[in-house]
Parts: sequence; C-alpha cells; structure tokens
Amino acid sequence: MSTAVRIGDTTQREWSEMLKDSPAFSGYSVSDIPKAKQFYGETLGLEVSERNGLLTLHLAGDRETLIYPKGEHHEPASFTVLNFPVDDIERAVDDLVARGVEFERYAQMDQDARGINRGGGPLIAWFTDPAGNILSVLQAA
Repeated sequence: MSTAVRIGDTTQREWSEMLKDSPAFSGYSVSDIPKAKQFYGETLGLEVSERNGLLTLHLAGDRETLIYPKGEHHEPASFTVLNFPVDDIERAVDDLVARGVEFERYAQMDQDARGINRGGGPLIAWFTDPAGNILSVLQAA
C-alpha cells in the first residue's frame, strides 16, 4: 500500500523531484527600473537585459537574478540580497568607489576606513543599489 501524498495528479515524491531539477532563481524589487538598469549595467558593469518591464541580471556561472518594479510600494530589503565574491576586496572596493558607489557603515561591525568588515568571518563590504537594497563584495575563499 502506497503512503505517498498526492498533490493533484502528482505524488509528493514526483513533486519534490520536479523541483530538485528546476533551475531556480532569486529576485527582488526596486522602485525604479531605469535607475536599476543604469546602476547594475553601467555602474557595476553587469550584463543586464530588460523584458516586459523586468530586469534580469546575467551573473557569472550562468546564474540569473530577476529584478521587478514595485514603484512607490517598494521597501528595501533589510538583509543582503546579492553577494559578489571577489579575489581582491580592497581593489573591488576602490574600483566601486571610483564608480560612485558609497559603502555602508554599521556601528556593530569592525569596519576599516573603506567600509570593509574585518571583525571575523570573510572580509566583506556592503553597499546599496538606488532602491536601497543591500549588496556586498566579499573576499573569495
């Protein structure tokens, strides 16, 4: 006798296997798609495409991240939504500052003058997109 739970015409096992093989992606909202496109494409130098009012970031490793508009209803995430591992964090921070990026400072963190956290864990520095979402660069292991 089978004890598989059915979801419509699909068993729970079939459903979980279907998701296991799904090329999942993440996404987050912004208040202004044109500003986001300029920031991610020009300031950060990422490959960005736009379709049906949505942005897709085409990231290394064949990874995609969806950015969707929420306009005046957008609220920035209170956590880091996108991390960029880099080989040389000091160089990455300096390059981003030269492109106009400002790094965040958090009172509870042991950050140096550049904004790089050196208080344990990976070396990491946080910055925001024009919508206030938190991004980071962190020293690759």
